[in-house]
Amino acid sequence: MQTIAERLISAYGRIDQATASAHRPPKSVQLLAVSKTKPVSDIKLAYEAGQRSFGENYVQEGIDKIQQLQAYSDIEWHLIGPLQSNKTKVVAEHFHWVQSVDREKIARRLNDQRPSSLPPLQVCIQLNIDEEDSKAGILPVELPGLLDAITAMERLQLRGLMAIPKADAAPSAQAETLAQLAKLFAQYRTKLSNFDTLSVGMSGDMEEAIQHGSTMVRIGSAIFGSR
Repeated sequence: MQTIAERLISAYGRIDQATASAHRPPKSVQLLAVSKTKPVSDIKLAYEAGQRSFGENYVQEGIDKIQQLQAYSDIEWHLIGPLQSNKTKVVAEHFHWVQSVDREKIARRLNDQRPSSLPPLQVCIQLNIDEEDSKAGILPVELPGLLDAITAMERLQLRGLMAIPKADAAPSAQAETLAQLAKLFAQYRTKLSNFDTLSVGMSGDMEEAIQHGSTMVRIGSAIFGSR
């Protein structure tokens, strides 16, 4: 059975190959290791293998891990799961990134509760790109309003878009969704400073996502094993 270090090497190899196949610059795609439900010991093994960016879906689980790993001061923690308004304060105080901002109320609370002693919180807007009832995120038509609201918030730095396309879509439908995401990202990337992140693609579809311009893939099972 492969170790976490070996699986990380394999994941980075897949990213490098996909990036080259898409004729994109080397190292233009970041790997976010999704460590939800996995023990701190697994995160330490990934850290020892060189990984520094980790994604957590659940607020309390993420906070517990951040506190247990305070000595690992160069870890970059991303919240990638849903965020309720009653949990924004602890998230604003502990995480470096929130990728799942999907309404102005959440953004405003994060902005107001981000400690002045910390740099601005890096955020992405989560898009419900396939307009699925079961998924969080705003609809594409709602994007301009939320973009305008967040860019006016001094304690937030808007970095880009995050999405979770349909998992069982046919290849043609998947390509159409990813192309739509890429178009939206490119549209605002030219207008906004530091708007440089398109977070899409997971263990099963990272190659397709990279082909369509993803700059960050969120990889869990391919590194830590199935949950």
